[in-house]
Amino acid sequence: MVSFSAGVKAELCRAVPQKKCCAVAECFGILLFCNSFGQDGIRIVTESREFGYILPILFDRAFDLDFDSFPSLEAPGKLVFQIDDIDKIQSILRSFGFDRDTLSLHVNLPVVEDDCCKAAFLRGAFLAGGSVTDPEKGYHLEIGTSHISVAKETLMLMEEALGFYPKSAGRGGSQVLYLKQSDQISDCLTYLGAPVAAMGIMEAKLEKELNNKVNRRCNCDDANTSKVVEAAQEQLAAIRSLRERGLLEQMPQKLQAAALARENNPESSLTELAALMEPPISKPAMNNRLKKIIQTAKEAAL
Repeated sequence: MVSFSAGVKAELCRAVPQKKCCAVAECFGILLFCNSFGQDGIRIVTESREFGYILPILFDRAFDLDFDSFPSLEAPGKLVFQIDDIDKIQSILRSFGFDRDTLSLHVNLPVVEDDCCKAAFLRGAFLAGGSVTDPEKGYHLEIGTSHISVAKETLMLMEEALGFYPKSAGRGGSQVLYLKQSDQISDCLTYLGAPVAAMGIMEAKLEKELNNKVNRRCNCDDANTSKVVEAAQEQLAAIRSLRERGLLEQMPQKLQAAALARENNPESSLTELAALMEPPISKPAMNNRLKKIIQTAKEAAL
């Protein structure tokens, strides 16, 4: 069964950037958040067949070059894409504005200057180093990189693009940016280009809220039913005590009528009992009559 996260990545891979600048930006996000990117080589590992399919297309469109090593999409397990050729790597670094002699990976702002390129960069970052939890289980989206400066600059970029900051945390030598609010995750997925998955987040949230309301209502109804049963039992016990003592027949007619109605309808509510009176009375009036019966029974027992 395909995971929710895999489904999100498959949706993001349905469209490849047509503009060269966006292809470069998306590859930039992929490389800064992939398994290995440096002067010695590039290594991208993924389980997504859809991502594996568009990777060669992206690199050809952005840099006009191929991977030195790439797997068959039909092969089981993880897919590994590699570039070891020094000239290819230097060409890629130059595309990002990096100096081959003093390479320090960071988010080079001119590459993500346009709004379309910002979205492409973040999409690439998620495809390479991101995941999102099935909303049926919880709300959590994250992307991780081993480059601390990249994480800090991406956090600022996300705030600029999305209007809110993700949280950050260190984990096993990597820096993770994450969101835990359903509306923020939904907005982020929509921005990246996965509106169907974003709608799935909101539908799951609405379903949970509806189920919670139903459960609260059922619990409330159960509690009310328990109270009605307990009250009826107390009333019936008082009526039985008065009858055994021969006191019920001495009470006012309206109280005798209330006692008889309760005995004949042990499971009825006060409203239903009130409607049985001749003439019908209000619920508070019925409650007062039954309370008077209980009070009289307690006084008689002293």
